Amino acid sequence: MNAAASKSDHVCLIGGGIIGAFCAWHLSNAGCKVTIVDRDRFGSACSHGNCGYVCPSHILPLAQPGAVSSTVKAMMSKNSPFAVRMASIEAAKWFLNFARSCTRKKMMHSAVGRHALLQSSMHQYQTLVEESGLDCEWQRRGLLYVFDSKQEFDAYHRINDLLSQSFQASATAYSGDSVLDIEPALKPGIGGAWHYEDDCHLRPDKLITDLRKRLEAQGVEFVEYMDVKEFRTDAGTEGLARAVSNGAGGIKSVEANQFVVATGALTPFLNKHLGCRIPIQPGKGYSLTMAAPARMPKIPIIFDSSHVAVTPMQSKYRIGSTMEFVGYDTSINPQRLQLLRDAAAKHLVDPYCEPVEEEWFGWRPMVWDGKPIIDRSPAMKNVWIAAGHSMLGLSMAPATGQLVKELMLGEQPHVDPSHFAVGRFGR
Repeated sequence: MNAAASKSDHVCLIGGGIIGAFCAWHLSNAGCKVTIVDRDRFGSACSHGNCGYVCPSHILPLAQPGAVSSTVKAMMSKNSPFAVRMASIEAAKWFLNFARSCTRKKMMHSAVGRHALLQSSMHQYQTLVEESGLDCEWQRRGLLYVFDSKQEFDAYHRINDLLSQSFQASATAYSGDSVLDIEPALKPGIGGAWHYEDDCHLRPDKLITDLRKRLEAQGVEFVEYMDVKEFRTDAGTEGLARAVSNGAGGIKSVEANQFVVATGALTPFLNKHLGCRIPIQPGKGYSLTMAAPARMPKIPIIFDSSHVAVTPMQSKYRIGSTMEFVGYDTSINPQRLQLLRDAAAKHLVDPYCEPVEEEWFGWRPMVWDGKPIIDRSPAMKNVWIAAGHSMLGLSMAPATGQLVKELMLGEQPHVDPSHFAVGRFGR
């Protein structure tokens, strides 16, 4: 078995979310035989119930100067969008490293890498929609950041100036209620809003369904309900994997020449096999999906005070977000769902409608510096990692898939891969 991938190789993709789907898309288009393995149904995790934003405006990471103090202050509120429970020593280490990342220099370094993936992905989405007819309810209406007070609205000038000057990503400002001219679904009395007109949105579950049809048409195989627990190697092939299995004595295994780990928030469970410590913590987010209310917003909106987002899809309406660091908790907290309703009711004329069709949660794969890991495993030369996209998996997936394909096949990377090296975290 050769560590250098070729277009005739069989690639096993572990993880059937949006990152795995686009890795499979690019590798399959390059001629590789591809098998996708997932612990559940394809596309059933974070790729299913997120808010559907493709947002090149999200250039800056969460780790920014002042982020720690503002988060602690917000957590003092009864209706805080943030909740933290130190579920492990690894979680405590993560937050310490997050705090150390909150400098301007580190923020800007992360922003450069994020911007490259966001721009490349947006271009690829547009090509797929316009030339290939990607069926995902794609809409280009931008993204509104709504602020409760004029002081908060004015303070955002600093961020907008930074994004405009450094990344040519500027928003249109609407002071006070002037934003109601473009979004009459908002209640009057707000401080103002910023409109990033180049952002887009889609319906995530329709995207993943269409991608599966396309992948199946290209011969990609799907193995569902197989929870990969370990890699297997042959004697005499140290540093090369030959198969993945669902654990010691497991009856399921998939053999391949090359492997890609795209398991999102669950990636740290493979640390022992990957030969490194993947610093991902699950950031639990929620959403409510329903039919459109009487006066549904035309433009997707993020309410800054609550960090709650609303998405007006063509066939559905979704309210989502909040952030819980509570480990791998699988319960749905009704208080967090009520936060979504309350934020929508505070700002929108017709905030939601009953019945709610789906109450959902997902674990975002949060990395403290806000950049994903797209790199080779230190332990196995034919295993690659594509994980840790935090809140931007949907927005970064096409470029991630392209970069994985380029690195595996020895092609010239279209973005600088050094930003996403696993070595930046040490061993």
